[in-house]
Amino acid sequence: MRGSASPLRFLPMAAQLYSAKTAIVCGKKRFTYLEYQLRANRLANGLRRVGVQKGDRVAYLGYNCHTLLEAYYGVVQTGAVLMPLNIRLVAEDFAFMLNHAGARTIIVHKDFIPVINSIRNNLPAMKDYVAISPEPIEDYLNYEDLLETASPEYYIHPLMREDDTAELFYTSGTTGKPKGVMLTHRNLYANAVNFLVSLELKSTDILLHTIPLFHVNGWGTPHALTYAGGTHVMIPRFDARTVLELVEREKVTVCCMVPTMVSALVNTPEIASYDLTSLKKLVVGGASSPETLVEEVEKKTGCTYIGSYGLTEASPVVTNSVLKEHLQNLPPARRYPIQAKAGLPVIGVEVRVVREDGREVRRDGREAGEVLVRGDTVMAGYWHDQEETARVVVDGWLHTGDMATVDEEGYLKIVDRKKDIIVSGGENISSLEVENVLYAHPFVLEAAVVGNPDEHWGEVVKAFVVLKPGTPPVSAQEITDFCKTRLAGFKVPRRVELVPALPKSGTGKIMKSLLRDGRSQV
Repeated sequence: MRGSASPLRFLPMAAQLYSAKTAIVCGKKRFTYLEYQLRANRLANGLRRVGVQKGDRVAYLGYNCHTLLEAYYGVVQTGAVLMPLNIRLVAEDFAFMLNHAGARTIIVHKDFIPVINSIRNNLPAMKDYVAISPEPIEDYLNYEDLLETASPEYYIHPLMREDDTAELFYTSGTTGKPKGVMLTHRNLYANAVNFLVSLELKSTDILLHTIPLFHVNGWGTPHALTYAGGTHVMIPRFDARTVLELVEREKVTVCCMVPTMVSALVNTPEIASYDLTSLKKLVVGGASSPETLVEEVEKKTGCTYIGSYGLTEASPVVTNSVLKEHLQNLPPARRYPIQAKAGLPVIGVEVRVVREDGREVRRDGREAGEVLVRGDTVMAGYWHDQEETARVVVDGWLHTGDMATVDEEGYLKIVDRKKDIIVSGGENISSLEVENVLYAHPFVLEAAVVGNPDEHWGEVVKAFVVLKPGTPPVSAQEITDFCKTRLAGFKVPRRVELVPALPKSGTGKIMKSLLRDGRSQV
């Protein structure tokens, strides 16, 4: 696919320019860019040898690891479609996704072999099972053996095109069965370039992969950082203390997180004892950021907080809150609210925020509308679901279902999901506005707000609150009283439930659908 827009162009370039440079740090293992390239080549050739062909779906079930970085190149080099799976799902979910996609090969970390074995008899299209394990496992090919016996010669399928599907990601399925989002070579290439340019990644950058790479390839970092020649540092699963240790030891310069991860990090009691001076940028997306979190991050880590917004169907990055030059010297109190926003559209992505009648909202930071996205990063569609594709992509515009305002500088602020807007007595209430007030309370660690059915008002505001460890006792009434001084009366939570933890997805997002169903923990 010479001359085509594909992320497969990134690793060969990096191996040529930075062959002896450390590309990956994964536990005790370290790989140079040349080794990274050769291992990806061996994976491609090993998969070809067992019969993987262009268009086949190859699933991956495992933690953040060098093997998944290899799969992002090696699997796709064969012309096959890489299909990373969320490790927090259950057997029924895996069976549905694998069968819906018609996956013919799966690469599985040893920890997840029992769950895959429990559904093997129900996977008629599956031909090959590959185990990531130091020991042989019955009825599984061994990943390292597959690589060791394969050719290290570079191979890329000669008939691939930039509009072929390269990766397939299944959404969380909070409103029904999960949908498979098809991302093409061109989608992924454009997203990587956007990420690379907007964040000014360089070969000297060292990025810690705190975001699960099964989630839209960690927002594009396996491609963008590889092209830049930076160093990938792997962490199997997010753990605040391990993150702090790795930042100090590996001199990490960039991290990507969701707000719940950031909150856990800055509220780690020992944070001041770690040397975090290498950390320059913290990119925060996946959910709206409380303004108070920006202040905590910059005071406790010294790095720059960059809010971001995206979704799987857009590959995923749509905006980020990099400050315009004339805003960079604003006093912190005026700068933090801007950094907490979703931000400005990245290169090549068009964004409109529209009312119900299709007209764009006023750029006053108050009028809300739905976010529409168009550009090279918008998905090819949902796998085997033309009807749903046609519903969300209209005339080339992706209808996100997210509600936002736009300020006079053009910065977007996500105010809610359409489905999360609370309608109480005819008034629309943004759950995120209420959550931002709750996060301003000095003892609140996490908060989530949903609509609670009410015979008189239709819905009333209900808040679920997790308190910071070691704080004095706080009652639900005290939380309510705090909100009364900062919110209009109809927005104040009528019900506050103090809980030890909130249910989260595999990427760390708070799962409001479970809270609405009466399940405050999972």
